[in-house]
Amino acid sequence: MTAAVSGTLLEEIVDFLAASPSAEEIVAFRPSETLQGRASYLLEQNRNQLLSPEERAELDEFSRMNQFMSLLKVRARSRISKA
Repeated sequence: MTAAVSGTLLEEIVDFLAASPSAEEIVAFRPSETLQGRASYLLEQNRNQLLSPEERAELDEFSRMNQFMSLLKVRARSRISKA
C-alpha cells in the first residue's frame, strides 16, 4: 500500500501538469488534503523514529516531489515577475 500512496502523489502532480497550468496555478498548487495528511503522519513517525523501511522510502519520495514542485514554483514566479 505504501507504493500506492507515493504513486498517488506522483499521479496527482502529473495530472496537474498535464492540464497545462498557468504560472499562477503552479504557484498556487497544493497537494490534496489526503496527501498532506499522509505526509504529516510520516513526518511525525520520523520524528519519533518509528518509520518502517517502506515508510522511509515513501517519505523520501514525498521529499523529492516537494523539492521538484518548489523548484517549479520558483521558475513560475520568475515568469510572473517578468510579465
